[in-house]
Amino acid sequence: MTATDLGLPSIGGLDGVPTTEDKQTAKDFTSDQEVRWCPGCGDYAVLAAVRQFLPTLGIKRENTVFVSGIGCSSRFPYYLNTYGMHSIHGRAPTIATGLATSRPDLSVWVVTGDGDALSIGGNHLIHALRRNVNLKILLFNNRIYGLTKGQYSPTSEVGKVTKSTPMGSLDHPFNPISLALGAEATFVGRALDSDRKSLTSVLGAAAAHRGSALVEIFQDCPIFNDGSFDVLRKGENENRLIPVTHGEPIRFGAEGEDGLGSHAVVQKGFGLEVVEAASVDPSQIVVHDGGDHELAFALSRLSDQDLTHTVTGIFRQVERTTYDDAARAQVQQAKDAANGEADLQKLLDGRDTWTIVA
Repeated sequence: MTATDLGLPSIGGLDGVPTTEDKQTAKDFTSDQEVRWCPGCGDYAVLAAVRQFLPTLGIKRENTVFVSGIGCSSRFPYYLNTYGMHSIHGRAPTIATGLATSRPDLSVWVVTGDGDALSIGGNHLIHALRRNVNLKILLFNNRIYGLTKGQYSPTSEVGKVTKSTPMGSLDHPFNPISLALGAEATFVGRALDSDRKSLTSVLGAAAAHRGSALVEIFQDCPIFNDGSFDVLRKGENENRLIPVTHGEPIRFGAEGEDGLGSHAVVQKGFGLEVVEAASVDPSQIVVHDGGDHELAFALSRLSDQDLTHTVTGIFRQVERTTYDDAARAQVQQAKDAANGEADLQKLLDGRDTWTIVA
């Protein structure tokens, strides 16, 4: 469903789409600010992917907004030639909610990290997702606090030795995908920073989705948590990384004689199990369905902290009325009921106001 379908202005301003003469490129979305992340940081790969795919959306730069919180990833708005705001710790979804509600002509993005989003900002994140605000939330997950120099974060593994946990972390980590699905997010995806093709595909789908879209991005912090996702990278990921596509059987791993993945995901009781594809009938292999909430949650739980079987792609994608559309509809309803003449005193009085006569 598009903004036009809902009777709203097209995203992109008066006409929504740049003219042929105004065709945008990655360079147009690149600011004049020096990019200041540590050498080897996964943020560079994500920034490059975002700059490349933004022009393909056909949305003007001046109708694109990036709001960030606090953390290394939250420097993102400085490096994009769009509108942006470097906000306060954990509150980016709240600020972005107000913006999306008041300005339906804007494409609003939130950039956050595992500490910013899931610690002080946890409450704001889950409510933005459950309300289905028309936001695109990029959650950079490097399993560490990088900006404040290496403390454990809400996604760090149990036993993680850091500056703040010298004997190992005692906390059980969040699974951001499971959390988003539990909050009823209408779009939930995951990608790896070094997998440009998959990352761009998931980001593009999130951009096209009307409603809350959360994309978890695994990315490396070479200074304080180097190699945290190396087991998922090329050469190491053959039987670990499980890409899913709506409508296709979930097979992965080295290609067999049939040109398909050597491993597959099958139903096992109320959960899922990874098996050798040759050991089961093809009809037993689970076919991914982005509209199946239970399947999405089961896929998010297929692997725990050790990343033995890690799903990437789009877990869930469904349609539901957005909070901002519903809020604007209420405002219009109130205007219509008042024949365009607002009565502030009546609003303040509410439904339960009495006049006391002496």
